[in-house]
Amino acid sequence: MMVEAIRLLVTLATTAIGFSAGRSIASWFPSAGIDPDASIVWGALLGASVGYVLGGVLGRRLRSGISRAPELLRRATGPQLFAGTFGALAGMVAGAIAAVPMIAFFPATIAWPIAGLIVLVISSFGASVFAGRAHELLAVAGLRERQPLRRTEVDPAQTIGSSFVVDSSAAIDGRLLELARVGIVSGTVLVPEFVIDELQAVADAADKAKRRRGRRGLDILDVLRDVENVDFHVIDHTVPEHEDVDAKLVVLCVRFGATLITTDHNLAKVAALRDVRVLNPHSLSEMLKPQFVMGDSVEILIQRVGSEPGQGVGFLEDGTMVVVEDGADMVGAVVKVEVSNMMRTSIGRMVFAQIPS
Repeated sequence: MMVEAIRLLVTLATTAIGFSAGRSIASWFPSAGIDPDASIVWGALLGASVGYVLGGVLGRRLRSGISRAPELLRRATGPQLFAGTFGALAGMVAGAIAAVPMIAFFPATIAWPIAGLIVLVISSFGASVFAGRAHELLAVAGLRERQPLRRTEVDPAQTIGSSFVVDSSAAIDGRLLELARVGIVSGTVLVPEFVIDELQAVADAADKAKRRRGRRGLDILDVLRDVENVDFHVIDHTVPEHEDVDAKLVVLCVRFGATLITTDHNLAKVAALRDVRVLNPHSLSEMLKPQFVMGDSVEILIQRVGSEPGQGVGFLEDGTMVVVEDGADMVGAVVKVEVSNMMRTSIGRMVFAQIPS
């Protein structure tokens, strides 16, 4: 369908060009005895023939380009996209300037299609050239391109007791970055290359939510390497005796004498059994949440009905779930409740409250 639509548009344009050219030829050479009507008909037929063939070729090329565009955009780096867009805009301006003489000295039916083609060709050329020279252009503009995460060699003997190993869950979680900025995580931070590969695989997933999580993890690590007091390294220490990523992480922590940073509850348990120190940003944030005792008052918005009859459910600013007794009829209202009990689960705290009589 797309090919036929483009073929139709191109055929109409070239037919108009042929029609105009045939009429002009008859008027330009009156002494040649050319029949104006025949010249117009032959010009239109020739233009339509050329347009039919050319439109089919352009339509198939465009369809192929559109189908490949998502993959090309995914593979393109930020600097390439930036430089390519700038090059296309510069090419459009240059093409418009180059097309001015064509519009000024030729009939509109011929000049405008050719001028449009000139702008298209020059803008495409500009985008291609600028994208290919993105690194040099950024350097000329005084902009620094982010360097990729490269692996470095680290001697385990020099990191005993002062290093951290990061897994993919901690990178995606993002709180690792704040822990580094306040100095809780400092010194040597090691990211195994297989963790980078794991994040890259998630970032390339078909599911949009997974892609966002993977890219977030890579972005967090990219920023982490520039944090003060953090000596960031991507390491390629293989653990051939294990295929499981969690087992490899535990072995590397033992090898480097490092603390494991993870939000994976099961991995944290396995590491603890191997006497590996574990820093769980989620558990740390739970510990830092405000503590409540029975009788404390708090205002919350009851957002939905609870799982038990009559219960309403709301959330504190830190995300703690509050189950309100007899709050089902007050969904959507902000109420003042009194804490009656607290429970700590594997996913965090749960507060039980009741509405004062």
